[in-house]
Amino acid sequence: MTLKPVRFFFLAAVFCATFEKLSWNVAGNVSISDILSLGFIFLFAGTEISRRDRRFVYTAATVALFGVVFLCVYLAGYFDLESGQAVQQFWKGLLKWGIHIVFLVLGLIYLSRRSAGFYLRTIGYFTAGMVLNSIYGILQLLAARSGSNLDNLFINKITGGAYAINLYGIFQQSENIYRPNALTGDPNHLAIMLVLPLLILLPYYLRLPRGHPWKVRLGLTLAFLLVVEVLTLSRSGIGGLLVGVVLLAVPYRRRFLSRQVVIPVAVIAAGFVALIASNPAYFLKIINSRVQTGGSNTSVHFSVYDFVPTILHSHPAFGLGLNNFSVYYQEVTGLANWGPHSYYVALIVETGLVGTVVFAAFLVYLLWRTVVARRLGRALAVEGDPVGVRVTALSWGMTAALLGTLLANVFYLTMSFYYFYVFVMLLLALPIAFGPRVWRAEPAPARATPVPAPA
Repeated sequence: MTLKPVRFFFLAAVFCATFEKLSWNVAGNVSISDILSLGFIFLFAGTEISRRDRRFVYTAATVALFGVVFLCVYLAGYFDLESGQAVQQFWKGLLKWGIHIVFLVLGLIYLSRRSAGFYLRTIGYFTAGMVLNSIYGILQLLAARSGSNLDNLFINKITGGAYAINLYGIFQQSENIYRPNALTGDPNHLAIMLVLPLLILLPYYLRLPRGHPWKVRLGLTLAFLLVVEVLTLSRSGIGGLLVGVVLLAVPYRRRFLSRQVVIPVAVIAAGFVALIASNPAYFLKIINSRVQTGGSNTSVHFSVYDFVPTILHSHPAFGLGLNNFSVYYQEVTGLANWGPHSYYVALIVETGLVGTVVFAAFLVYLLWRTVVARRLGRALAVEGDPVGVRVTALSWGMTAALLGTLLANVFYLTMSFYYFYVFVMLLLALPIAFGPRVWRAEPAPARATPVPAPA
């Protein structure tokens, strides 16, 4: 009974990982994911202390070690702060990061003590949260086309904020062009987040046998998420998705040409063609604007990279300090609350060369764990365990999702958001969740038969 509240807060935090708009201006900005994560952290830690349970896993210990190194880098950058506003921004960023990294470590320990079925259920809750987010985005888009603000009817009354759907532009001075941002803060955020379930579950869907009860459900889920991905009109999100698909086409190239992929994609493509044919001038104008690369928005994304050499020249080792790009940017341009629009710019500018090297080492560790998961899948397959094929599929999906997110964050910084830490937890926990199946399948070492002494 004592574990039920822990399980509730854990799964609820995973489910709400992408609900950015559900936040309140209390002590800075507190989101529903922060509240649920803190609930899990305190309940799980309290349970472990009361039980005097000292069991740990090497993966969680490694992540905790990386967390300590990152903390040292951040604290070293603290001495480069030059104003009270910079100090305030630093502590805000450190508090958010602290909640994320502690949830990641404790979440790995928690998943290591649960079954492989619970691990798959956790992926299901993570995906279900994004499905709900996408459903809200579709309703938000339909409401905006009819002239109403869905956020004002629901979200703003709960949070006291002033959220709305993204207004992309106006067609012929009469018709508004909208991009759904759903429960996230930006349509590009939504698109980059959707890269994860699309790429993680695609190879798993391909490997499910025909007639499996989840085959059709998973196919419909992926098709729906793909439609929402396209409706966001996000170049970064679609680019990250394409990179992941190209990677998955290497091990699954034959299955990509099967009817389980061709038919859903053809139906979706036909639907969009029919939609474009209903108003060609309107939709071709939108497509043309997203294909062009010389617009003002694109120049802003590229211009933030110009700050990197300047900051490295003045603060090469530890940068300007955690969460302080906006402070520096305001002093240069006069624009307040303007982020770097690139995770890599934020990484280099705020943590310097030392922080960048540490993060690169962490990425290498993540990729190595995906290799470990693929080896585990092959080992299970050799033992005749049918789960081995699905473990291998999940490992390929995790690899593709990681690479797709890395590309998408060239011009956005969603990798600092809470959902990415949940994804990292799922990636690292994959070989932990299914590892005991290999241990149980290994034969016990044969005992040596004693040789009688000669007469």
